Amino acid sequence: MRNLLIFITKYNAFFLFLIFEISSLVIYIKYNSFQKATFISSTSKITGSLYTQVNGLSSYLALREVNDSLASENARLRNQLKTSFYVDTIAKRKVDDTIYKQQYTFIEAKVINNSVNRSNNYITINRGSKQGVAKGMGVICSSGLVGKVVFVGEHLSVVQSLLHKDSRFSAMLAKNKEIGYIEWSDDLDPHKGFLKDVSNNAQPTIGEGVVTSQYSLFPAGIPIGKVSNLHTKAGGFALNMEVKLAVNFSKLQYVDVVINKLAQEQAGLEAQQKKDE
Repeated sequence: MRNLLIFITKYNAFFLFLIFEISSLVIYIKYNSFQKATFISSTSKITGSLYTQVNGLSSYLALREVNDSLASENARLRNQLKTSFYVDTIAKRKVDDTIYKQQYTFIEAKVINNSVNRSNNYITINRGSKQGVAKGMGVICSSGLVGKVVFVGEHLSVVQSLLHKDSRFSAMLAKNKEIGYIEWSDDLDPHKGFLKDVSNNAQPTIGEGVVTSQYSLFPAGIPIGKVSNLHTKAGGFALNMEVKLAVNFSKLQYVDVVINKLAQEQAGLEAQQKKDE
């Protein structure tokens, strides 16, 4: 307190000048209509600009919450898609009750680590066994197919990306439903894959969509990409197609883990079939 009094005493002339200057400005503006209007207009512009910047900053800081909300909503909507259900009863001429039961559900997850420039690329997500994720589940995003879960912890999981030399998924042409399989291109281009072993009768066209088939880890019809070039295998019995991938893996932020409720039953039956062979 003593130091403050010494400071004020030392610079009392400056403070008196400041008080008189402010008082003069207030009187000048208050009792002159033109100056008053000009002052109000100027302060309105300044405060408006300040509020705009503050609002922009607040909106930016809230983007994470908005993105989390959108990802949850996206997963909820996927759970309601008709492709997430299977027919449980024989359809009759007159249908009074629901004949569809849900086969696929989705768990939204955030990408916390990702690579695209290696021969074997992986993605780490912030969901694990405690949230229902299990090894072998498919992973998609709003743009299309992403990969499959290969390692699972309690709270985190690792996804083998489509951009992996060992990744291979059942796929088909969107128009005529001819089946093949999709894998990453040999030149390690993160935007390119190959649809292989499609019947030579398919007659695909450049730009035709490529989607997941009913034999994959995913609901049929999930986008994979579009045909960008055609190649014929030696002998001409099958077609290999270059595909421009739908997913931009370098910008992945949110994904959905696909839970196939019939996967365990299917795996058990197919394992039993192999034993009998």
